[in-house]
Amino acid sequence: MSSYAKRWKLPEPMPPAYQDRFPGVPDLLVRLLYNRGLTTPPAVQDFLGTPTLGTTPFRLPGMHKAVNRLRQAIRAGEKIAVYGDFDADGVSATAVLVETLQALGADVRPYIPHRVDEGYGLNLNALRKLYRAGVRLVVTVDCGIRSVAEVEAAQRGMDLIITDHHSVGSELPPAVAIINPKLPDSSYPFQDMAGVGVAFKLAQALLLAHRKMEGQPPLAAEDLLDLVALGTVADIVPLLGENRDLVRLGLARLNDPQRPGLKALMAKAGVRPGEVTATTIGYVLGPRLNAAGRLADAMTSYQLLVTRDPAEAERLAAKLDETNRRRQKLTAEALEQARAQVLAEVTEAPLLFASGENFLPGIVGLVAGRLTEEFYRPAVVVEVGAEQSRGSCRSIPDFHITAALDRCRDLLVRHGGHAAAAGFTVENTNLEPLRDRLRAIAEEELAGKELLPTLVIDAEVALSEMDWATQALLEQMEPCGSENPAPLFLSRGVTVRNCRPVGADEQHLKLTLSDGRVIWDAIAFRQGIPEGGMPERIDVVYSLEAREWNGEKRLQLVVEDFRPAE
Repeated sequence: MSSYAKRWKLPEPMPPAYQDRFPGVPDLLVRLLYNRGLTTPPAVQDFLGTPTLGTTPFRLPGMHKAVNRLRQAIRAGEKIAVYGDFDADGVSATAVLVETLQALGADVRPYIPHRVDEGYGLNLNALRKLYRAGVRLVVTVDCGIRSVAEVEAAQRGMDLIITDHHSVGSELPPAVAIINPKLPDSSYPFQDMAGVGVAFKLAQALLLAHRKMEGQPPLAAEDLLDLVALGTVADIVPLLGENRDLVRLGLARLNDPQRPGLKALMAKAGVRPGEVTATTIGYVLGPRLNAAGRLADAMTSYQLLVTRDPAEAERLAAKLDETNRRRQKLTAEALEQARAQVLAEVTEAPLLFASGENFLPGIVGLVAGRLTEEFYRPAVVVEVGAEQSRGSCRSIPDFHITAALDRCRDLLVRHGGHAAAAGFTVENTNLEPLRDRLRAIAEEELAGKELLPTLVIDAEVALSEMDWATQALLEQMEPCGSENPAPLFLSRGVTVRNCRPVGADEQHLKLTLSDGRVIWDAIAFRQGIPEGGMPERIDVVYSLEAREWNGEKRLQLVVEDFRPAE
């Protein structure tokens, strides 16, 4: 088994006179939007226009029932629990709903299970603990859609409201209300929200109902948007449609942070207000929020988000930063072990599978993701326990991993997830049969497909077309992320004037490129000099990036791939 090459997908021609349909929109911007399926004037106008809070939340199935039950509980003084997941999406969703309910006068408390002690999703021991504490209404966020048995057992003494965004199973839990845009009877126009997005729609509905029935609520929905942006970007859901609008609005709040916890977290990470982007969330803030749930207790991240005490905020931010450093070290060690396992495979396995007793449950997903990134195969990494094992899966666009687990449900204790990421619990006696069946499913579905990652190129241009004016156009595509990636450009016949390895272990390349008219600095991350040396002339695929050095803003090219020029 070896690392992959990359396939280049060139942009399709636009229809004749297509650009004339969008007067006032620069040609390059029309091309970028066309490549992302935004092909009608209303779609382009929505994308480039002022962001909104989206569709009315009452179009979501179950919303009226959920709001009525929660308002009844608030009036009666019932104890309510918001039961979240331990990742950044679940933690931010918990904070959104707890803050909203508290503002409306509810007796509410958060509950986030411990990853190691309790595992993902609803568990009966936790529900029993809440019941003994007097809780009679539980609202889930970012979990619960597949917890049929748990809800059936709990409903004897509790009411449950499920808010979730994960794929729906063949049977729905018998909850008082289920809010999930992916439900079969949902007419909600946007289905790809994160868990925090669904929780925000419930919060929005509660605030609207309060305004209608009792007057101006003490909390504005806009005050929650910083949390929505954090969870949405961290969960790697598509940054299009309503997600993109909510993140745009949330980034404005993050760049003028009011929460002491976010101010402290940003300061600890070296992030200055005014410079927070989706990339900052994805690579700097999100991993720190996730670290607590991976190695310790996700309540640390929750407390950071909701605290109003600057001293506590600084203490919690320092704790998360240290935990994240430890997470990085443990991930690197586990990746080395898992990589050795998959490299020991005799054949080119269509699905990678690594397991071990010393794999920590909080990092198996990260390790699976790294394996998928390196080898471009679906990957499963399993922490083997005494009687049961917990696995995390990452996949490629050609293979829906949760659908594959659905075909293995008879072997599993529980499972759930998305097309590209999922998790499961399995009895140890079924671990090998599960591995064999998943590989058989992958063999069946991936047969005949060339498993190479694809670089989707937005436009073929000359290097001299890259300048600050182009960068200003590209900024209109932000925030970029899943399904709205940073635009990629192809320039052919570029001269390599200089090339040298940089970074730890010289794993990156620093390049100086020219097309005879302009000279560009470029960086190629995790790309070594090819065997035989760097060609004098290359075709290069790259994105344009603005960076700041010593107080001066500069542009550079970020190289994704290159080949010898023909």
